[in-house]
Amino acid sequence: MVAFADLSLSFLTGLSGLTTRDTSSGSPDAACTTGTVQVRSTVCEQIATAVSSSSVVYYAGESQYIKDNYHWSASSNQPSECSFEPATAQDVGIALRILGQTQTPFGVKSGGHATNAGFSSTPGVEIALYSFSDVVYNSTTQTATLGMGLIWDDVYVALEPYNMTVVGPKITGIGIGGITLGGGYSYLTNQYGLGIDSVVAYELVMPNGTVAEITDVTNPDLFFALRVSFQQSDHVNSLNFLRYFKGGFNNFGIVTTVTVNTHPQSKVWGGLVSYSMNEWAAASSAIANYSATVTDPKASMYNAFNYIAGVPIMANILFYDGPTPPAGMFDEFLAIPAIVALVSTRRYVDLVQSLPLNATAGLRTVFSSVAMVDATVPVMDMIVNETTFWSKKLANSSAGIVTYGVDVFLPTIYDHVASPTAYPPSRSQGYSFIELFYGWTESKYDSTIFDAVNASGQNIIDSLVADGQDVANVAVYPNHAPPNTTLERMYGDNVPRLQSIKSAVDPDNVMGLTGGWKF
Repeated sequence: MVAFADLSLSFLTGLSGLTTRDTSSGSPDAACTTGTVQVRSTVCEQIATAVSSSSVVYYAGESQYIKDNYHWSASSNQPSECSFEPATAQDVGIALRILGQTQTPFGVKSGGHATNAGFSSTPGVEIALYSFSDVVYNSTTQTATLGMGLIWDDVYVALEPYNMTVVGPKITGIGIGGITLGGGYSYLTNQYGLGIDSVVAYELVMPNGTVAEITDVTNPDLFFALRVSFQQSDHVNSLNFLRYFKGGFNNFGIVTTVTVNTHPQSKVWGGLVSYSMNEWAAASSAIANYSATVTDPKASMYNAFNYIAGVPIMANILFYDGPTPPAGMFDEFLAIPAIVALVSTRRYVDLVQSLPLNATAGLRTVFSSVAMVDATVPVMDMIVNETTFWSKKLANSSAGIVTYGVDVFLPTIYDHVASPTAYPPSRSQGYSFIELFYGWTESKYDSTIFDAVNASGQNIIDSLVADGQDVANVAVYPNHAPPNTTLERMYGDNVPRLQSIKSAVDPDNVMGLTGGWKF
């Protein structure tokens, strides 16, 4: 799923002050520039002494400390006592044992796109996984083993000489963690399922510090639980509304590498098409017609209605997994007068990297999403009304960005997996999604914004049910769940099993020292 605020921002001018970085005392930048002397904690020094020379501890005042603590969303930033970049799984294990013995809070970051405060940041020790950066392709098994410190761009480029790719994010700058542990809806999801559905093995550092390979054969309970139970991804680009994005389910240990199935990849067709508000009705009709008629799994379409500093703009990404889509498939979209139309045949990685990045970084942010069965014209009208209403309602609460996205998927997207996963709790039917994204600047409005996103989400559910769509009890996508979401709303009947696995794997509750929802 994709948030399009960055796409739309790239076509607007005069908004340079909208996303000014937070330089309050709660940001890592501020912690490094106050002019005070950083007091090195005993725990940080203990880790630095115990691990190998290839792993490094950093302190405030060092540039790598800033990178390690940085989060795309200002609402997730906080300064840690130190940051730790482990180079081996064994060193991760040493650090976990020390943290558990000293009962020191810690965060785990494979990049940092959590929006919920404290989910992958910490006042204690921030563990940043950047050193796990290898891509190893196995042509015999057609799998790739990926380090959790990578971004997906690196993976796409590394696999391109083999004419292979993976189920990864739709835009540039995204880290491995959120997709392979958090769900992962992709351009390729209609063909191959979620990102977690392609996983065949995890290298997991257990809470007791031991390192294990987790597969459906070696440990089916943990393999079930790890999908979805992730540390935070590197989501430096807010286009990725899907996700790959939130959560913070640090319950079972720390994943350092993941092995995934790969898939053949040729050139693709697609790109960005953006419309002014005058064309929203025509574009809504095109989306409804696409949702009702297109069943080709190689096709994908993502849309968002945006108000950015009060200015309405709509963005679509059209995609076909081949050099040319079937005749007529996207003609209705292309016939609408567009502000920008950047659609062409190109390499897969070129399409991913063609989309602008990071214009919304530094805002306080929240996501939510609602499942839907059909994107009908009445549903599209309702989404436009929600976008307009909440943009005006929140204008005085420092909300400079209000986005409502529409991701259309086939009902068969959950059929591409060999073993059960923690999310979704039911795979009997796949859904499309309506995604909400609000960006604001002042922390005093946090509660107002959270109340708004919850109220809008419930109103959307009520409207869909009134439209005849049975979605009231569909599981919430964990990557998009707002801060007050219950475990039962995300994992349904799987919660007792997940709690049992958590107790068995982590009897001393070491992972309770880090953030996120807890089993």
